[in-house]
Amino acid sequence: MTKPEFVGIDLETFSSVDIDRGAYAYADSPDFEILIVSYARSDRDDVLTFLPRRFARRPGVIVSGSPLLIDDSPVFTGLDGDEDEFLELLKDDSVIKTAYNANFERTCCRRYYGVDCNPDAWRCTAVLAATLGLPPSLAGVAKVLGLPEDKQKLKTGRSLIQYFSKPCAPTAKNGGRTRNMPRDDPAKFQLYIDYNKQDVRAEQGILKELAPFRPNEKEQRLWTVDQIINDRGVRVDLDYVTGITAHDDARQIELIEESRGITGLQNPNSLAQLKPWLAAHGAPELSESLSKDAVAEALSRDIEDPDVRRVLEIRQALGKTSTSKYTAMLESVCADERLHGMLQFYGANRTGRWAGRIVQLQNLPQNHVEGLDLARQLVAEKDFEGLEMLYGEPAQIFSELVRTALIPSEGCRFVVSDFSAIEARVIAWLAGEDWRLDVFKNGGDIYCASASRMFGVPVEKHGPNAHLRQRGKVAELALGYGGGVGAMKAMDKAGMIPEEELPKIVKQWRAASPKIVRLWRTFEAAAIRAVEERRPERSPVRVTVASGAAKIEFYTALVCDTRCLFIRLPSGRPICYWGATVDRGGEGDALKYWGLGKKNSKQTSTWLQLDAYGGKITENIIQATARDCLAEKMLQVSDMGYRIVAHVHDEMIIDAPKSDADAAQTVDAVMAEPISWAHGLPLKGGTYECEYYKKD
Repeated sequence: MTKPEFVGIDLETFSSVDIDRGAYAYADSPDFEILIVSYARSDRDDVLTFLPRRFARRPGVIVSGSPLLIDDSPVFTGLDGDEDEFLELLKDDSVIKTAYNANFERTCCRRYYGVDCNPDAWRCTAVLAATLGLPPSLAGVAKVLGLPEDKQKLKTGRSLIQYFSKPCAPTAKNGGRTRNMPRDDPAKFQLYIDYNKQDVRAEQGILKELAPFRPNEKEQRLWTVDQIINDRGVRVDLDYVTGITAHDDARQIELIEESRGITGLQNPNSLAQLKPWLAAHGAPELSESLSKDAVAEALSRDIEDPDVRRVLEIRQALGKTSTSKYTAMLESVCADERLHGMLQFYGANRTGRWAGRIVQLQNLPQNHVEGLDLARQLVAEKDFEGLEMLYGEPAQIFSELVRTALIPSEGCRFVVSDFSAIEARVIAWLAGEDWRLDVFKNGGDIYCASASRMFGVPVEKHGPNAHLRQRGKVAELALGYGGGVGAMKAMDKAGMIPEEELPKIVKQWRAASPKIVRLWRTFEAAAIRAVEERRPERSPVRVTVASGAAKIEFYTALVCDTRCLFIRLPSGRPICYWGATVDRGGEGDALKYWGLGKKNSKQTSTWLQLDAYGGKITENIIQATARDCLAEKMLQVSDMGYRIVAHVHDEMIIDAPKSDADAAQTVDAVMAEPISWAHGLPLKGGTYECEYYKKD
């Protein structure tokens, strides 16, 4: 039989570990197994399916055709695949394997069959869809593409997965079993086989429609590095984490009992019970809201009644959700004491930035506690009484110690390196805002420099007009992408800038950065022109960046009969706005596209038409370019043999052997090296070493 060029794969599996804990922990469970395998060879039109031998021969599974066939074995149709053939294809790196969310199939096949599953030989159809701004789910993509019914995902899947792929509760009706097997409902299992085959058809249909837009070779190489990083994982200090969760559980009980004693309420966590109590004790303003921000704001003021203050302090402590990250670590850590699969490649549509999974590295609290080493040592020694004496309520300290639960491998230390102010550098570079570029090239403080330009006086961090630096900082973080007073208020969480001064500050910042303001208009005009004139890739609208050595190109292309706007970045990677149109009317031309969004804050994300304006397009281009800068360095560092175990925003965390004394210096130099497609972009790394993960 000839060897196929591609093989599309989909699995149905069982594990007592919830898939929300990640594919690695899911497959690491002792009871994990593969139930059904369907695969499509590129040299055949049909989808082939089989039940793995280890599963097919188990009690309660035995199927027609099994060597252990008995008279009442259920007969299932569509089992025309060959496990030995599948394994040969799986092991052959010259055969490209495709799957929707390929990391799951790779991880499960590695665990079950003991096959290496080299990521170089895999392609992820979900990543392909994400690069075009499509929904994350297979069903969502198939629906948007309008695939024919025979290539749509079946709607029966959720109930079948619930029945066969997860443990069940023992009942008298089901004979006390904790798991459903094929013989418990043969008709349902036949549906599961059909469902599995249909998933392969849907994935292959998507792959065929989107094939011309597959990620380029560099992006595929980056996905391979991403898979290696997720496979490698990062080590967890299990004793440390276990001690925190055990103490926190006991402390929660103590705090609730203390609050009951003060208030006399049966459940002081109940808003319906607590609000009337607070109103009766001189805090009626809190009857409207007891959100985290409202409680924090109340505690920042003088409260006459000490009981009210203590009840609010307890509520604040109980409301700390950071300890949930420690629980997630314990639930998701694998037998090798490492967390795997915490990074989702192309998790953010358009920008292509990674998204966090499981522990959500992207939104870990920062560690501002003084004496971090001592605080961590006290926790490691389980001296929680000493911790509370020195630092106060442990919940707050635990929140700031989350990062420190991640530790290097034996014989290693962490080398942590990130870009300094990468987005501010990229936007200055693209806009040609020379005074900003000079600040970065000369090692200056952009917040001081911005404040000085805005207010017309010298500003130094610890010198003249130092108080203005904070205003410059808030303006820098809030206004670069077209934000106004609302963005300033959202960024100034402490309310340090009087509200009446915000409009003036917005005007001052824009006056100090005219080329950035012009960039918003330039990008919006280029996008509208490309869509209105239907500029194809061969004749795009070109925007030349400040250096003149790189260009940004705007063009359109048909994807499944839908016209999409593409923006090719300086790196060469295109980002996509699905179904882009120009709406003429109202106050001016409005660029619209289709994507995931919310109609209001209470709704889950849904597929709807969204607005794309100059500031938003600029934000996407800047963040995507910053992402590509990090990608270049990740590839370079990986090629040098350094072991990246995680990365967060613009930062890499490397497991470096202690014997490599020059690792930090070497990596720091790499971060500052110019990038070939970003001539004139001043880069700077900030690199440090640590015995546990922390912010320097």
